[in-house]
Amino acid sequence: MSSRRYGSQSLQRLLGHWQESPSRTPIWRQLAEALRLLILDGRLALDSRLPGERELAAVLQVSRTTIASAIAQLREEGYLESRHGSGSRVILAEHIRHVPTRTSTGTALDMSTAALNAGPEIHQAYQQALFAMPQHLQSSGYLPQGLSVLRESIARHYCERGLPTQPDEIMVVNGAVSGLALILRLLTGPGDRVVVDHPTYPLAIAAIQGASCRPVGVSLPEHGWDTAGLVATLAQTAPRMAYLMPDFHNPTGRCMDAATRQVVADIAERTHTTLVVDETMVNLWYDAPPPPPLAAFNRDAPIILLGSAGKSFWGGLRLGWIRASARTIAALVQTRDTFDLGSPVLEQLATSWLLDNAADFLPDRRRLLTSQRDLCSDLMNSHFPEWQFTQPQGGLSFWVELPDTLATLFATRAESAGIQLGTGTRFGLDGAFDRFLRMPFTLPDDTTRAAFQVLQPIWDNLRLQASSGKMRKII
Repeated sequence: MSSRRYGSQSLQRLLGHWQESPSRTPIWRQLAEALRLLILDGRLALDSRLPGERELAAVLQVSRTTIASAIAQLREEGYLESRHGSGSRVILAEHIRHVPTRTSTGTALDMSTAALNAGPEIHQAYQQALFAMPQHLQSSGYLPQGLSVLRESIARHYCERGLPTQPDEIMVVNGAVSGLALILRLLTGPGDRVVVDHPTYPLAIAAIQGASCRPVGVSLPEHGWDTAGLVATLAQTAPRMAYLMPDFHNPTGRCMDAATRQVVADIAERTHTTLVVDETMVNLWYDAPPPPPLAAFNRDAPIILLGSAGKSFWGGLRLGWIRASARTIAALVQTRDTFDLGSPVLEQLATSWLLDNAADFLPDRRRLLTSQRDLCSDLMNSHFPEWQFTQPQGGLSFWVELPDTLATLFATRAESAGIQLGTGTRFGLDGAFDRFLRMPFTLPDDTTRAAFQVLQPIWDNLRLQASSGKMRKII
């Protein structure tokens, strides 16, 4: 089986701004660290081959000796394998490959996924769906726009939130990411730019890149959204669309206020830029519900809303929806013929019941999440006083700032102890945010406590080593 080969230009784009200037670290070591980060993040695929040394030296504008030294270092660490005449192939370092799947307590700890297990209401929803199923068995089951009963439930949900909506303005899809991919197929072509918040949801980045589009980030300020930066980016890049997450943004957990929503909606109308607004976290608020949907602030703005049953109810439902003008929905239905044939009927019936009965169980879900959020906050303050974070207004996780670019190293060592962490680089472009972690609070309390007990000595040892390394450089 032949392995993938990266072109020098592609590798240059992946590396981004890898050189620190000024820096006491040799250039070859900076390059080795940048390539190691790409391998650890999975952006340099296993078994792929790097460009030749001469070619890479030319495109990176460094000496061939620099390239050879960086490759030799990674080869020694176990990240590359080189053969004469065949170049260097990406492999997995031995100490990472043999990662134990469980801790010494015997409990697997996954702190990279922000999602809850199913509650008892999911079983009840499927029971109700089975009762309603017989009347649908006389049809083919291929419904590209979705079951009318579910579209009616979703439309009522939007009306209750302050956005009048008709069932013909709703399309049911197989999850929000699938909906985004369908929208990209309709609205974009290869090479088109798509503006995103930075950081943003990693699967959205993957969907945009999967459509051969180029994500362009607008950095989030310390608080809120940078509307002036959004205007400037739209003017400079002329994107085909923008993808935003104003309702308990993933990963930061912040919520866009009403005044900012008005500004953003007006920007969309004025610039004729289609906004795709991801609302998958909208029901997971703690102190107060979010403002009305962004589309309610300017009915003339080209705004498409994405919703999902995954975070509010259960990820196993694998159902989402698109809310747009009836004309846009009709175009998406036609486009779907080349995508899939529709969503499962049983899951649609279950989701319809869940939406209609959400008021009976979502408050308890929010109270549970509030308690787990507060526990996680207390544990981080106690175990990791150097970490900086803001209490999220909703959602499922904290966005944690570390005192140094240690997220990838910390995650690697934690994985060796059987704990998976979500590094900030997953949520950024070109390797950004290695000073950040996304820390979910969706695990049971005892599991969270156990995880932090395992992580604390790993972090303390890493900080000690990092501090010693800096002292040696100063000396």
